[in-house]
Amino acid sequence: VDENIEFFANIHNITDYKERANELLKFTSLAAFRDRLANNLSGGMKQKLALACSLIHKPTILFLDEPTTGVDPVSRRDFWKILANLKKEGITIVLTTPYLDEAERCTRVAFMNEGEIMDIGTPAELKAKMKGEVLELVCSEIKRAGEIIKENFDFDIQLFGDRINIVINSFDDDFPTIETVLAKQSIKIVEKRIITPTLENLFIYMMKRAGV
Repeated sequence: VDENIEFFANIHNITDYKERANELLKFTSLAAFRDRLANNLSGGMKQKLALACSLIHKPTILFLDEPTTGVDPVSRRDFWKILANLKKEGITIVLTTPYLDEAERCTRVAFMNEGEIMDIGTPAELKAKMKGEVLELVCSEIKRAGEIIKENFDFDIQLFGDRINIVINSFDDDFPTIETVLAKQSIKIVEKRIITPTLENLFIYMMKRAGV
C-alpha cells in the first residue's frame, strides 16, 4: 500500500508526501494495512487505495469510472462517505455509475444511452420531468402480478424485490381498475402507496419513451 502511494507521488513529482500519505491512509481507513500487498486487499480496499493514490497530489478535479462496481455494500457506503468529505473540501468529482441510487447523491446527473446524453440536471429537476405518479404495490405473487398488469395496461412497470412500481396517470382513476384486475386473478394487494419517483424510475421511464 505504501509503495503504491509512493509510486504515484513520484509520478506527480511530489517529494514531500509522507504527511499527506498518512492523512490519506487514515482518511481511507487503510493505515492498518499499509504494509500489505495491494493484490491481497479486498475489492473495496483496492478501490480506496486507488482513490488515495489519485489524491496524493491534491487535485482540484477527480474523474472516477464506476468506482464502486463489484464492491460489497459496506465498502460502497464507506466509499461514498469519503467522496462526500472530498466534496466538502472543494474537490469537483465527475463519476460514472450504473447504480442510480448512487446518482441520487450527486449535485448534477446526466442520463446516458449508447454514448449520448439523454438529459441532464439536478436529481430534483430530472424527477420533475416525469409525468404521472408512481404507485408502489406489495402483493402476493409479485412476478405474476407484474405480468398481469403488463397484459392489461399500458403502464410502465418495474419490479423491485417484493414490490411493484407502476407509473400511472392518477391514483383515484387507475388504482381501482388495477385492484379489480388483480383480484379477478386471486391476487391480493397487501400495501399500496404513492411514492416519490427515484432516478431509477425516471431512467427506465425515459428509456421506454425512447423505444429502448
